[in-house]
Amino acid sequence: MYHGIDPKILEAATISDFWGLMNLGEIIRLILLKIFDSRSVLITLSGLAMICLILAFFGPAEIALICFPLTDLFLSVMYPILFSLTLNSFADHHGSISGILVTGIIGGAILPLIIGWLGDAVGLRSALCFLFFPLAFILSTGF
Repeated sequence: MYHGIDPKILEAATISDFWGLMNLGEIIRLILLKIFDSRSVLITLSGLAMICLILAFFGPAEIALICFPLTDLFLSVMYPILFSLTLNSFADHHGSISGILVTGIIGGAILPLIIGWLGDAVGLRSALCFLFFPLAFILSTGF
């Protein structure tokens, strides 16, 4: 139990925040991409996701309860932007590239296994810090 919060009490609220903010993130993405360049949106939102994750892990409980859901808000915007930036950087073979990108979704199945293994070895909070590696990679693709 981190931050003195019992997860059993906040389960339903956390899950509803997760899905609600993911949907809100998709709407925000549509608006932001009409106004700004996709690379700058990706850089800004991945940076904000990393900041929120740091605050959620190491800040007080009140900040963590706000920053964990906000992290998902920022993360929900990234995948479609990465997909379009990748396809736009190649002149040919969009079908093959799309297949490779969709195959990359397997990372969503592998990362939780890695975090679970690390959590058993070093503790959950330290293991969740592993998330900074894929976030740093996503941030780097914007540059």
